[in-house]
Amino acid sequence: MKQRDAKFQIGQVVRHRVFPFRGVIFDVDPEYANTEEWWNAIPAEVRPSKDQPFYHLLAENDEAEYVAYVSEQNLVSDDSGRPMRHSQVNTFFDQQGVGQYKPKAVVQH
Repeated sequence: MKQRDAKFQIGQVVRHRVFPFRGVIFDVDPEYANTEEWWNAIPAEVRPSKDQPFYHLLAENDEAEYVAYVSEQNLVSDDSGRPMRHSQVNTFFDQQGVGQYKPKAVVQH
């Protein structure tokens, strides 16, 4: 599989291309790194290619907050300027302008 550079970065707010949710990226896998069971649960006609970056999101829609794992092809930048309301965003990030969060510094003892 050919490895590609990630189009989006940690702290960036993105939205799903098809489904009504958005999220802030907290981790990136250079290619698919979840279980085969999860992969096979995706309907074949919409199953994305494994050889692209996959993003871990603190995601939200109108009803819920959750963690999502989404292929790069299914994400677009969220330019709404609305802050994220996900309860865990402020645990890991500081807001750094419209559509962007900066990871908090890790305190080591």
